[in-house]
Amino acid sequence: MTRKYFGTDGIRGTVGQAPITPDFVLRLGHAVARVLLRDAQGRRPTVLIGKDTRISGYMLESALEAGFASAGVNVLLTGPLPTPGVAYLTRALRLDLGVVISASHNAFADNGIKFFSARGEKLPDAWELAVEEALAEACDWVDSAQLGRARRLSDAQGRYVEFCKSTVSGEMTLKGLKLVVDAAHGAAYQVAPAVFHELGAEVVSIGCQPDGMNINDGVGATSPGALVEAVRAHRADFGVALDGDADRLQLVDGQGRLFNGDELLLALAADRQAQGEVVPGVVGTLMTNVAVEAALRGRGIDLVRAKVGDRYVLEELGARGWVLGGESSGHLLALDRHSTGDGIISALQVLQAVQRSGQPLGEGLLRGVQLFPQVMLNVRLTHRRPWTENAALVAGTQAVQASLGAAGRVLIRPSGTEPVLRVMVEAQDAEQARAHAQHLAGLAQG
Repeated sequence: MTRKYFGTDGIRGTVGQAPITPDFVLRLGHAVARVLLRDAQGRRPTVLIGKDTRISGYMLESALEAGFASAGVNVLLTGPLPTPGVAYLTRALRLDLGVVISASHNAFADNGIKFFSARGEKLPDAWELAVEEALAEACDWVDSAQLGRARRLSDAQGRYVEFCKSTVSGEMTLKGLKLVVDAAHGAAYQVAPAVFHELGAEVVSIGCQPDGMNINDGVGATSPGALVEAVRAHRADFGVALDGDADRLQLVDGQGRLFNGDELLLALAADRQAQGEVVPGVVGTLMTNVAVEAALRGRGIDLVRAKVGDRYVLEELGARGWVLGGESSGHLLALDRHSTGDGIISALQVLQAVQRSGQPLGEGLLRGVQLFPQVMLNVRLTHRRPWTENAALVAGTQAVQASLGAAGRVLIRPSGTEPVLRVMVEAQDAEQARAHAQHLAGLAQG
């Protein structure tokens, strides 16, 4: 059976269009509840529901709550909370499931539902297939005496703030540092400034005034230009940008230099080596920059490339028993700190590494690393056919790769969350990479 609703990161789409409608989300909650009850051995399960700041979150939260309760499952509600915060609290409170209502970095018109296991980890394909099978069955509404109950979880944000702080050394302080914190008007708009402030930093907040419709709008990890400008304007030491659900990170230093996820992953690995830890390898993705791969291998650290998507990075880390992984987009994983990607915790890990090195990030842990220019163009599609059925695009891709040889790469892949084909070209020369990417994007549109 193939998955009908689940993509690479839960179920996502445009609000008001199938499947992101209140009637479907109610049935989804009911189906998930029935899957939980099969393994509960007579016990009443409890699930945790968090969300980002999209206006549609209220509607979807109510529908999910009704779906769970209608099958006899209890619900705890956190209100706005980062995705990794939901994963943490699900594990810490010994709950049965964590649910996040968010479309991450997408615009406010989209929304989605994703799930975490009792251990705060992404769930496997087999679980998602079981939910889809339950969705195909008739609903089994319980009577009044068996209905689940719902209540708000007090101080969910405060508990998560303390957890984030606990992931760095007790001696670490941010006193004397000025930080710009950009929460993308999203789920971390309260907790992110609080974490850095409580560790001693002077915090300048941007992207922390959500109105339900401005999430990811010109701010946050997907629009880091706002952070660069704010760091320069406030003469800050660093800038931290998160996305709408706060599981990805972009970081800017005091000179306004932006560091992406590949560079930050390398910095974390180099810091651990400097602390005497053995780092056998890290997991990147098909998008990981070749320059970072070379720098890692120069340190004796293997790089394994997974498919794009943090769930695939997680799977590869689990299979190899490694702890560090990440994506160029800023999803970073340190599995000895948290069970999932966490933008706030990743920022703390990088700031701690910089402090321990005693040097600026670009001149210390990342000295001599010059990224290959990467140009990625998003081609919006009007169909769901595999790109490999486009003979012109296949031939063009082969021709570009042949011309680049070992000095570059071509990667064509469909988005797992929206009807978009991503065309990436990596080359030593930026203009060459752009010209090739534009050529291939044109073929994709044809």
